[in-house]
Amino acid sequence: MEHGLAELELRRLLGGEHDGGNAIVEIHPGAGGLEAQDWAEMLLRMYLRWCERRGFRAELVEFQPGEGAGLKSATFTVEGAYAYGYLKAEAGIHRLVRISPFDANARRHTSFASVFVFPDIEEEIQIEVRDEDLRVDTYRSSGAGGQHVNKPDSAVRLTHLPSGIVVACQNERSQHKNKSTAMKVLKARLYELEKQRQQEKMSELTKGKKEIGFGHQIRSYVLQPYRMVKDHRTSTEVGNADAVLDGDIDVFIEAYLRQQAAPAARAAPGPATPAER
Repeated sequence: MEHGLAELELRRLLGGEHDGGNAIVEIHPGAGGLEAQDWAEMLLRMYLRWCERRGFRAELVEFQPGEGAGLKSATFTVEGAYAYGYLKAEAGIHRLVRISPFDANARRHTSFASVFVFPDIEEEIQIEVRDEDLRVDTYRSSGAGGQHVNKPDSAVRLTHLPSGIVVACQNERSQHKNKSTAMKVLKARLYELEKQRQQEKMSELTKGKKEIGFGHQIRSYVLQPYRMVKDHRTSTEVGNADAVLDGDIDVFIEAYLRQQAAPAARAAPGPATPAER
């Protein structure tokens, strides 16, 4: 009961445009060869275990194994309610401190890996042209075309008012066929326009990528000389590093979402005072 209420309260913080949908996650190791590649694979396992805990469906769509150990890059999709809303909290540089299993002298090493999360936007864009958004003009065809050139008002010009796109067709014999062809061209152009807008939106979402190294990490996982995981954005700390690496990361996600919601809550207008009523 309490868990369900906490979950509902948390979902109130997920009001972003894509928060309720699925997610795509990319993981890349930083510099450091085997160490960083192994760390990247540890992160992949952590997130796949988190998905299992949540009941989300994760599918690995790309995996490039590292040379000797770990991975060079991995991409997976996550399907489930608010998958992107939760996982966006994980985007950033993750730092690991441990005794290296690849160092014969058992020295302590620091490794970095980047996690990037973006919304799984439907690839197929539905194009709907409303009658009220369309101006249809007919006119007499001109130019080459033989006996059909002089047929009255067979050419069609479509103007899509919201976008300003204008498409004309005069190649067919009938006004109906010209309109049908012009509509196909218009929808194709609107499709390309919408694809461009989505690409710009994705570029906006990806501009936060940072160098994979010191000074940019959002979270540190320390396994030596002590065991602790600390999120540097919220100062949330967990002593059970093994549980975290096994997918128990909700405490960090929740703290981040609450932190992000706090400025908006402070900025929201409060109740009117008697003088303002």
